[in-house]
Amino acid sequence: MTDLVLVERSDAIVTLILNRPEKLNALNYALIDSLLEILDVVELDDAIRAVILTGAGDKAFSAGGDIHEFSQSVARGPDAALQDFVARGQRLTARLEAFRKPVIAAVNGLAYGGGCEITEAVPLAIASDRAIFAKPEINLGMPPTFGGTQRLPRLAGRKRALELLLTGDAFSPERALELGLVNQMVAHADLLPAAHDLARRILRHSPLAAASILTAVTRGINQSIAEGLLIEGEQFSRMVPTADLREGLDAWITRRAPRYPGNWAAHAAKG
Repeated sequence: MTDLVLVERSDAIVTLILNRPEKLNALNYALIDSLLEILDVVELDDAIRAVILTGAGDKAFSAGGDIHEFSQSVARGPDAALQDFVARGQRLTARLEAFRKPVIAAVNGLAYGGGCEITEAVPLAIASDRAIFAKPEINLGMPPTFGGTQRLPRLAGRKRALELLLTGDAFSPERALELGLVNQMVAHADLLPAAHDLARRILRHSPLAAASILTAVTRGINQSIAEGLLIEGEQFSRMVPTADLREGLDAWITRRAPRYPGNWAAHAAKG
């Protein structure tokens, strides 16, 4: 089962690779379950501080849900389809969206349907110049089911998202960048190095502060500004008694690099 998701470790960064290249890394039920299990392990490993998510092979990040498997659930009726497919896919995207460590999607090729929805859900994403995106669910006579009707309008705006959702047309990585679906586009050969570079720039800082920022943004983005500010204050108050905040303040006052566990700048200073 774990062969469906390959795990590669480089210091404090783990790369998770969707591994069904012969099926364009389509998200069958076993792959989703495997990825969720691995995320549980990664979250509890304090030595891992950032996650890169990409697809195996040269063609696809993920083509989305496994239609052959999904169609069998549909044949069993609405309850089965909701339980097997919709709830499972929404668990995955919600888990990625609320993960308390930075997750960077390295979109290395085709990202359709659920693959696009993963890209929408993760906090950060980089696209190869070979990437191509689409929300093609309407071609199957259905809406997106892993959060695409909700997250894409929040990222791109209602009208621009509806054009993509209602036509099913593919769009380029340049368009994905313009819409706010990805943070940057790079040459294909530079994709994983760019993802690692972004991860390392985050790892210079307090892991607790990073987790607080991720939580505040994820919980607050769909609230009113007043409710969001309460969440922000709550996250700050959780940092006040921590060694990370004391270290950050002391480092700033004494004009030195902070020394957090696994901190890249601290390693460089020691070297």
